[in-house]
Amino acid sequence: MRFTSQKLWIFAEDDINTDVIFPGRYTYEPLSPEEMAKHAMEDYDPEFVKKVEKGDIIVAGNNFGAGSSREQAVTCLQASGISCIIAGSFARIYFRNAINQALPLVISPECSQFVLKNKERILSEMIKIDVDFDKGEIKIDKEIFSFPKLDDQALLIFKAGGLVEYTKARLKEK
Repeated sequence: MRFTSQKLWIFAEDDINTDVIFPGRYTYEPLSPEEMAKHAMEDYDPEFVKKVEKGDIIVAGNNFGAGSSREQAVTCLQASGISCIIAGSFARIYFRNAINQALPLVISPECSQFVLKNKERILSEMIKIDVDFDKGEIKIDKEIFSFPKLDDQALLIFKAGGLVEYTKARLKEK
């Protein structure tokens, strides 16, 4: 798996929680992923849904996805076009939900700090990020950052399109 950013979204704060990623007021509405995408990050950055494009990458600080266990916080970003999220760290339940939904996450404190420190230059020069999951590398500008590769089980879930599709395929095999 490999992703090259179309555009970067840099969220410098730590502890961006699921209520900000997907506003709680929509949690109990029966929304499709496409409808959820219309509300992604709206309380954090109202322009996000108007400007996000397929293939964009988010870079954030530490503990991205803190808060509740709602899967909509993953689904809305994925449906909005986000291809990958890089952060210093993720809330554990958010990380697991992302695997279940097949949204690639990268834990790289070094890359996160580099991007946050160089935010203005990266955005003004529209520098792209290349994330190579097979190599466990992130390339940005002239810098290369390593990150732990996903385990084989997680990769199988990603390749299937998420935990539900993976489970369906496994049940068919039996």
